[in-house]
Amino acid sequence: MNDIIFRDMELSDIDDVYLIERLSFTSPWQRESFYSELTTNKCALYRVAVKDEIVIAYGGMWVMLDEAHITNIAVHPEYRGVGAGSLLLEDMINCCRGKGVHAMTLEVRKSNIPAINLYKKYNFIEVAVRKKYYSDNNEDAIIMWKYDI
Repeated sequence: MNDIIFRDMELSDIDDVYLIERLSFTSPWQRESFYSELTTNKCALYRVAVKDEIVIAYGGMWVMLDEAHITNIAVHPEYRGVGAGSLLLEDMINCCRGKGVHAMTLEVRKSNIPAINLYKKYNFIEVAVRKKYYSDNNEDAIIMWKYDI
């Protein structure tokens, strides 16, 4: 996976990111949400992983003072299980270090064991549960924090 390039998401990436979003989530964000994040949200920082000029993964977060809230991370199904998600999360953590962020947080579906394990690998810890957080099936979300940025 040494041939993956990480860079800030651009408007021209939205169609590729939206495809990954639809393939990854039961309640995907709309294309317009990504456009709005990139054009109007001053806290938003979105990164893409590119392999052979193809966007294979993306991650978004809101950076507010010394904290970051991960909004979403997704890997195209054809590239799952080969480390792209880990590399993307490392890239996002490194971006946070460069911006003086000291802590990161996120919500993850209770049933999303692969994602929970990924976050634990990078020292995110479970701190609370948001009951019935996901509207598509009333599933709980686990709130995780990473304090050692």
